[in-house]
Amino acid sequence: MRFVQTPRLSRSATFRFALVYALLFSLTVLLLFGGFYWSTAALIERQVADTVAAELRSLADRYREEGIGGLQVAVQQRSAPGADPENVYLLADRHLRPVTGNLRSWPEGVVPDGSWWQLHLYRQAQDDGPVLVGARAFQLSDGSRLLVGRDMQARREFQNRLLQNLAFSLTLTLVVGVTGGVLLSRRLLRRVDDVSETSRRIMEGDLTQRVPQGRSNDEFDRLAESLNRMLERIEALMNGMRLVTDSLAHDLRSPLTRLKGKIELTLLGPENPEAYRQALEQALAEIDIIQATFNDLLAIAEAESGASRTRLEPLSLDEIVADVAELYRPVLEDAGMQLDASSLQPATILGHRQLLAQALANLLDNAVKYADQGERIEVNLHAGDGQAILSVRDYGPGIPEEARERVLERFVRLDAARSRPGSGLGLSLVAAVSRLHHAQLELKAANPGLLLRWTFRVAAS
Repeated sequence: MRFVQTPRLSRSATFRFALVYALLFSLTVLLLFGGFYWSTAALIERQVADTVAAELRSLADRYREEGIGGLQVAVQQRSAPGADPENVYLLADRHLRPVTGNLRSWPEGVVPDGSWWQLHLYRQAQDDGPVLVGARAFQLSDGSRLLVGRDMQARREFQNRLLQNLAFSLTLTLVVGVTGGVLLSRRLLRRVDDVSETSRRIMEGDLTQRVPQGRSNDEFDRLAESLNRMLERIEALMNGMRLVTDSLAHDLRSPLTRLKGKIELTLLGPENPEAYRQALEQALAEIDIIQATFNDLLAIAEAESGASRTRLEPLSLDEIVADVAELYRPVLEDAGMQLDASSLQPATILGHRQLLAQALANLLDNAVKYADQGERIEVNLHAGDGQAILSVRDYGPGIPEEARERVLERFVRLDAARSRPGSGLGLSLVAAVSRLHHAQLELKAANPGLLLRWTFRVAAS
């Protein structure tokens, strides 16, 4: 199990994304809790102010009705030990000396103009320090001063707890966000490291390596699946190239050796124009075999590369089959065989004209080589249900079932065909053209002979 180093983790894109996400989420929490805190604080202060205002109105009514004496009695009653402990009262004379109430003295600096004050004041029955009070003060007609307030200490402690919860929530959000980012980055980096490690081994020459694929079917699994399909295709192409190189070197050695030997023997012999002519004719025949092999290889490479797919166009498959059949009819007649291509239904497909014609020519050429003399070859084309089925049947010895997949490979020739001319590339080209056109190619026993069925998709109108 590989662990990603921390410095690299901090530089990863996933870690940065997770950190930005954590910061944005923390900002959201800050705005949410901040708004809740300020609205709560404003609500608490407004409730205190409303309570103080109600007390002031009540005392003002008492003062208007009973004068300073009635006010003094009312303040004394409301600040008694059994009254509401959170209410604060102080009635002082014109010299700021306390007359009655539950405060020790008139607060320094408080102007009796009705303004809202938040002060730390000492109450008469309290020895543990000042308390926070929200209050208003007024001056009466005889010069006395009245201060009415309410204890805000408990409310302020509630606000402090809100702030503490806000700080704890922000800290927890950052910790969870960063931790989640680290864990997510480790998991993502492990998947990326798997791809990098597989790529490194492939670059070192091991084409069998594949990207590990999980079972969650997430984006990384789908990417790994696509990469593995690409790697399988690359491995197949590389193996095919290696096979072509080896087979080409093997198959060309014989005609080149014969060509060289015939030329050397002719030059060592006496000067004879007729011998020279025969040597040139044989050399030309060998060169034709070599050139045909190269042409087939180039056609297969063009079909398998997929580049020809960009040049696919709507084609009348029945016309191509008819043209190739007309071209090969004299060849078959010279070989004592018959070609029946009378059943060709119209069918339009997306295809590559040259490759299709060459592949069909290879099929007929194989039929000429391996079918018995005097037999016939049947070519049929049927269209329907969105498909065009092209079938070619001969009445020769056929191909054993266990060898039908193998004969589609390059340079594969069965033992019975080694005595006949050929390079073993005919059916390989047909298979490559089938893959280019996304067609289905089937080899079946015809009893007697071989039936080759080629199924194409009909092009939309």
